[in-house]
Order: sequence, then C-alpha cells, then structure tokens
Amino acid sequence: MKYASQEWLNRQAELQQAFAPRPGASARVQYRLTQAPEVGEIRYYADVQDGRVVTQTLGDDPAADGTMSSSYSDSIAMLRGELAPTAAFMEGRVKVTGDVAKLGALMPITQTAEYKRHYAQLVEETEF
Repeated sequence: MKYASQEWLNRQAELQQAFAPRPGASARVQYRLTQAPEVGEIRYYADVQDGRVVTQTLGDDPAADGTMSSSYSDSIAMLRGELAPTAAFMEGRVKVTGDVAKLGALMPITQTAEYKRHYAQLVEETEF
C-alpha cells in the first residue's frame, strides 16, 4: 500500500488498536507533509484517543487541536526509525502549531517498544 494513502492511514489505525491505553494522551491532530512527490503536499488528520489513533482521514480537520508539519522525506525517515521525532522537533524539522502542550502529550508514545514495533511492521507493508 502506498505511503500516506487512505489505505495506509486505515492500516496504521488498525495496528494501533493493540496499543495499551494511555489515558489523557488524546488530541485531534492535523498533519501536513510538504514537498511530496507529484502532489506537493499531503494533508490528513487523526483523532487520537488514550494513545491510539481512532480514525485517520485524508483532508483537513477544522476541529484539530493543532497541526504537525514536516517534509515528506523527514516523515519517512521518522517512520523508518532513522530520525527520532523528538530530535526532528528540536531541530525544527517538525513544526507544531496550535495547542502544543496537548500535542506534546502524545510524544512519549513514540518512545515505546509497541510504537516502534508497530512502525516496523507498517514500514514492511508500505510502498514509498
């Protein structure tokens, strides 16, 4: 399945249902991937409840708590584990706007073993 397609977003949400609940780690997040091949920009949003993506959909969410933006290539590097999300944020390669504290509460999830296993499996299934 193609990276950042609706099929890919659905698969990611499906895999995250196995995550242990993390009460309070909830937010509606708008994502912007810039410099994407052929299309320029990919926009999608996720509803994260207690540390798990409940739904993800291509497009814009006017009710999003905030937006996370990165280049398409940096997003792939993070997905593959070649770029740590926290390092990307600190280096300005990931930009966060809106309720930064609420979105920041989701960051510790990216350091968990289950998150890393989930993304390793997703990478195996993804066509970049």
